[in-house]
Amino acid sequence: MKPLAHPIRNERDWEALAVEVFSELRELGFDGVGITRQAFAEGETAAMGVMERLAAREGLVASRDAGDNLVVSLPDEAPGPYILVGSHLDSVPRGGNFDGAAGVLAGLMVLARMKSEGVAPPRPVRVIGLRGEESPWFGKPYIGSSVLLGALKPQDLDLRQRDGARSLAEALAGVGIDVAKVREGTPLVDKRDIAAFLELHIEQGPVMVAREWPTAIVTGIRGNIRHQRIVCQGQAGHSGAVPRWLRKDAVFALAELISRLDEHWRVLLERGLDLVVTVGVVATNPEEHATTRIPGEVAFSFEIRSQSRETLEAFYVLFETECANISRERGVKFIFDRRQDAAPGRMDEGWVKRLLEASRRLGLPAETIASGAGHDAAVFANAGIPAAMVFVRNEHGSHNPDESMEIADFLAGVDLLYEALTKEP
Repeated sequence: MKPLAHPIRNERDWEALAVEVFSELRELGFDGVGITRQAFAEGETAAMGVMERLAAREGLVASRDAGDNLVVSLPDEAPGPYILVGSHLDSVPRGGNFDGAAGVLAGLMVLARMKSEGVAPPRPVRVIGLRGEESPWFGKPYIGSSVLLGALKPQDLDLRQRDGARSLAEALAGVGIDVAKVREGTPLVDKRDIAAFLELHIEQGPVMVAREWPTAIVTGIRGNIRHQRIVCQGQAGHSGAVPRWLRKDAVFALAELISRLDEHWRVLLERGLDLVVTVGVVATNPEEHATTRIPGEVAFSFEIRSQSRETLEAFYVLFETECANISRERGVKFIFDRRQDAAPGRMDEGWVKRLLEASRRLGLPAETIASGAGHDAAVFANAGIPAAMVFVRNEHGSHNPDESMEIADFLAGVDLLYEALTKEP
């Protein structure tokens, strides 16, 4: 990737600071393969500690909000509605070091630079390090922001940690969150106090690397419909003794379902619709499966993503229809767990324009991009709070140990946030 250098920062060595913090985060979160910072647990809490210590060192004011998210502000913050800048501090299991954490560090560096240069922003700015954005831990994304904004559903509190050890309600209570308020859907913050939410994040796909964009401005975030576990039940039998016409093979039924969904997906893409479809988990029962046994059961996950609610719902209907058709044709049964939804998030047009103008002033690409991955910014946007995102170029995708963000690109993203937050629109 082409390196970047922007001479607009003051004499402090901001690059060294970024390298130091990312190194400490990596050391604390490395699991032997990648980075693991479990939500509402030691790994995430340790990352919050890194950011709190940095805030103290820079003379900033750090506290925890009612959702136990980290909040940092300038010591002489002006009164009035504030702009929140931040991201999340958990990771997926065996993930990368920059997903989420880069956005929190970017916000802290913006505040540190304001203090260092004696700059008072036109509107108060606070940094937030959110808990529990990643879905692998409890099967649901955006937990920290949803709790904060009163968007968590009561039944979500019964979700269990991936190892079954505790419920989400127990995890929230364990960090001091008022679960009764969460169950009632009561926001833990006055949304009227939040003027906007800005999030810097690595791009989790290959577009910006291919186009040689160090930064880009996000226009919208895909929503999703997902099932963590669906079971296709057929009938087990001897692999040599049951002919095709009498079989109720669960794996062949699932294979046919996936093939049909792939064809529907292809047709919809040809029509210009935005859609991605994933079956990320497929498993027969290890206590029963064998080379000579017709599988009587197979469990799988299902997820669809789109920037359009209508497309999500339409494809989900196709999915249900094909499950019913295959059930009838092959003599199997599909048993669904609870459907989970995350609404698409449209970024605020005013902030998109403001960030594009700031990009031009800095000599950065004034380019826009849609986010295929989900982010906390979508929760703020759907709560009626203006939201915007800056993407930073990143090689090798995300949710894997090989995330590779250049520090120069990261600092360009920090510059972009600083420029947009310190200049009047």
